[in-house]
Amino acid sequence: MNELELEIKKLIISTLNLEDIAPEEIESEEMLFADGLGLDSIDALELGVEIQKTYGIKINAQNEDVKEHFASIRSLATFISSERKAMSV
Repeated sequence: MNELELEIKKLIISTLNLEDIAPEEIESEEMLFADGLGLDSIDALELGVEIQKTYGIKINAQNEDVKEHFASIRSLATFISSERKAMSV
């Protein structure tokens, strides 16, 4: 498992108080919303704020790509990784 993906899984569990789920139980390609992990719009807001604080990146909620970035753990990890690289350049 990718280290960043594992970090994100742990972040989701702690931020959203999902104590009954272990990081290993969340598939990296599993959808975060609706039929997948079952997160809702409030969870998305909380998660977005925590990701911005933890990783020091900006998330523009008006950007249409945000839904794609938050689709799964893997897409979120790809987004965070690319944003961190862009900030270090």
